[in-house]
Amino acid sequence: MSTAISPLHDFVRAMPKAELHVHIEGTLEPELIFALARRNGIALAYRDIAALRAAYAFTDLQSFLDIYYAGASVLRTEQDFYDLAWAYLAGARANAVLRTEIFFDPQSHTARGVAMATVMGGLTRALEDARARLGLSADLILCFLRHLSEDSALETLDQALPFREHLIGVGLDSGEVGHPPVKFARVFTRCRDLGLRVVAHAGEEGPPDYIWQALDILGAERIDHGVRALEDPALVARLARDRVPLTVCPLSNVRLQVFPTLAAHNLLRMLDAGLVVTVNSDDPAYFGGDISENFIGLVEGLGLTQDQAVQLARHGFEASFADETSRALWQARLEQYRDDRTIA
Repeated sequence: MSTAISPLHDFVRAMPKAELHVHIEGTLEPELIFALARRNGIALAYRDIAALRAAYAFTDLQSFLDIYYAGASVLRTEQDFYDLAWAYLAGARANAVLRTEIFFDPQSHTARGVAMATVMGGLTRALEDARARLGLSADLILCFLRHLSEDSALETLDQALPFREHLIGVGLDSGEVGHPPVKFARVFTRCRDLGLRVVAHAGEEGPPDYIWQALDILGAERIDHGVRALEDPALVARLARDRVPLTVCPLSNVRLQVFPTLAAHNLLRMLDAGLVVTVNSDDPAYFGGDISENFIGLVEGLGLTQDQAVQLARHGFEASFADETSRALWQARLEQYRDDRTIA
């Protein structure tokens, strides 16, 4: 990533945004990993921060997940989860994020003996503070780990029900290949019956058929990633017609070798096909960039224009699960920002 500063770089950093695809465990920076390990008396496999960062040489999604879950092992107490979430929320607000819908993976914690109440207590307290102190609109989306069984997902849902008021939706993440959405049909039916909004990771490494399954079997209202949709013209037509949002994560796609470079990314072709594409950071601590860095990467790698950047940000607000009044207010702030900061 170039360090040169251009007017468009500054523009996208300060541009009002929504972030709809970010895993809170994936915002865990090495510095915080070591701090929490010291606090909790945990011995890490890496001698220092530099050694841990050096391990971030991923060859695919699974090689990343192996380190991702190891990093999450330092999260033990409610304060740990609070500190994790607060660090992300403060950084998001500094990047002009007005709305964020945050994924979390309770199974990766409950499997280690951490109670659901501990996870939820820390996360919800941080979100409450962000609303009060930062003016940041934030909600939680509980994700089921697709490499585990559906019975495990159903058990996790039962554990989460006492905290239903703090959840805006549910999602599906973790290793995609070999774990099609249909595997989780029952749990997502139950979630829809409970009034939870539905999203699902599909079409990152998995085939376009996984996107069809997410839509038609899980009832997904948004597709997380979805970059392989362009391989299926009928699917593209469906997504465009129904304005199904796609939460794309450019830097993540390159780090996990879905695309070799940002210049090879298909995001602009997705826009040209009429798809409701949004830009997000996914797991910024591991993939080298927050939401603003993802926009800057598109400026440098794909020649993203100011108008295209605004269109992507507009899609983010449109695709959010916030109420209509809030979405309209945020979009109005975006349009005013564009008018005030037009680059010649």
